[in-house]
Amino acid sequence: MQIQFNYQHVSGSTELENYTKEKLQVIAERYSWVTRADVFYRVENTESKESGMIAEIRLSAPGPRLFAEESQSNFQEAIAKVINQLKTQCEKRKSELIDHA
Repeated sequence: MQIQFNYQHVSGSTELENYTKEKLQVIAERYSWVTRADVFYRVENTESKESGMIAEIRLSAPGPRLFAEESQSNFQEAIAKVINQLKTQCEKRKSELIDHA
């Protein structure tokens, strides 16, 4: 799977990219039909300390793109929640692909 990282209003981080790659590897191994991941990190000013670090991931796969976004107090928590959302979406897409096969 090809992975593209994009940063908005935040500095790039090799550690964060490695963490995200590790989490995306699970999806890549389980769902071979996912070909690309576009990962976006951005910071928004919020009054809440519980949010503001936003992670978005778009997956390219057969059919409409899969997308998830989460805002948390740090990027690792946001990525973990986004990955869980995407796993659910991938399972649903997998069942649709099997039904139509």
